[in-house]
Amino acid sequence: MQLIPAIDLKGGRCVRLYQGDFGAETRYAVTPEGLYERFADLGARWLHVVDLDGAKDGAQAHLPVIAALAARGRLKLQVGGGLRERAAVERTLAAGASRAVIGSLAVTDPDLVAAWLRHFGPEAIVLALDVRIAADGVPRLATHGWVEQSPVALWDAVARYLPAGLRHVLCTDVGCDGALAGPNFDLYVEATRRFPGIEWQASGGVRHARDLWTLHGGGLAAAVSGRALLEGLMTAEELSPFLPAA
Repeated sequence: MQLIPAIDLKGGRCVRLYQGDFGAETRYAVTPEGLYERFADLGARWLHVVDLDGAKDGAQAHLPVIAALAARGRLKLQVGGGLRERAAVERTLAAGASRAVIGSLAVTDPDLVAAWLRHFGPEAIVLALDVRIAADGVPRLATHGWVEQSPVALWDAVARYLPAGLRHVLCTDVGCDGALAGPNFDLYVEATRRFPGIEWQASGGVRHARDLWTLHGGGLAAAVSGRALLEGLMTAEELSPFLPAA
């Protein structure tokens, strides 16, 4: 399993939101370029970048920043936020991103996104399927910045995309995001059990190296972490087993 550091961009600055709440924002006194270089120096090979303004407004706001990061050439980028039409995906990939991350649209218009998977290929598309655990224990999808709740179960959504060649899924338990309270390990164990052919990326709640080792044991392909890395909660030595170029 590899660790994929995350950068969230809002108004040109690096921030983190607590459980997707734009009113619960933490700003960090570091530039996107500075974080990019920090993570590359640690040994990361991928960087997860979210255009929060794009996610909120539906229009890409940080494409020049993304292009500048991609031009540095040290990390591959997977980029999401505001990718609600094919042209936006094309612009993101043309800017140098290796993967485009599709969120709410993957829930609300699965036929369209399945067509994108077939067109761009399974290595160019990541589905960001964010969930809340319902009272019956079923992970059900949350959309539109986690403001809206869908009745669709995670398992049904993934199964629907398999014929289109789905390979990469980034899954966040909304209740764990930004809380530094630990990932939902049971969710990811079940995900890898049900769909072993999917390259699952876990997101939300990573707080220390033990969490990374537990996710590794669950068969995850990757773990995406933002706040724990931004706040230096793990040493370079602890991170090195999960950073391929360390």
